[in-house]
Amino acid sequence: MKAIIPAAGYGTRFLPATKVVPKELLPVGAKPAIQWIVEEALAAGADEVVIVTSPDKPALRRHFSVEPIWHERLRNKPEIDAAISHVEALSRKIRFVDQMEQRGLGHAVLQAASLFKGTSEPILILLGDALVNSPVPCAQEMASVARQIAPDASWVGVERVPRDQVYRYGVVAGTHLPENDRVLRLTGLVEKPAVADAPSDLVIAGRYLLQPAIFTWLQSQKPGTGGEIQLTDAILRSMADTPVYAYRYPGKRHDIGRPEGYLKTLNEWGCVEG
Repeated sequence: MKAIIPAAGYGTRFLPATKVVPKELLPVGAKPAIQWIVEEALAAGADEVVIVTSPDKPALRRHFSVEPIWHERLRNKPEIDAAISHVEALSRKIRFVDQMEQRGLGHAVLQAASLFKGTSEPILILLGDALVNSPVPCAQEMASVARQIAPDASWVGVERVPRDQVYRYGVVAGTHLPENDRVLRLTGLVEKPAVADAPSDLVIAGRYLLQPAIFTWLQSQKPGTGGEIQLTDAILRSMADTPVYAYRYPGKRHDIGRPEGYLKTLNEWGCVEG
């Protein structure tokens, strides 16, 4: 299984902090946010992680690079040196691809298509601004459920949100499976609907496990909400050929794409006092 982490956004909500430091490198504890997400992808069984980034964010590549000078500096600090060695080990399973212009999540995912030619395995997509705190890594749990119930289908991770917030998300409609009330077979998807038009209060929340045909659908996908290529729209079209299921994963998603969400994450993860 391969994984994609879209991480090309400018992080404008965090300016001026992200003028130099990409938002994906903002720390959550002693690790940057994107490292937590890479580790989640590998725990789910991915043997390669593709990070979709931008030429304007060289620090992402540098974080996952091998720099021998650090081992020299840390020769008397074995615990910290081990942490650096761990990052270097991760780097052997990571590839980077650039998104040259910001045209939406679907467009970002499409940039990785050339690296997945010939694959028949589902593709794990983890958004770089969503951390999930759960006993078992979220993507690992969803991949396990998918293998048990419908391995040839596509899957989206969902969560329940207050009804007045559904306009911020892709919202799903479907039927719960009697054998697992956390799983729905989807009948529809809508990207950022008006509250009155939303089919449910279950929203797509940062994790996807999609069949590789999604790249074909994305190649012909027309711009949707906000004039962008929406991944949700391509998934909806793919339902003509491939069943799509939703998994309401356990645990709590933390939105680190906004300053207020990031601060809340630090508090709830015990990174700061108060």
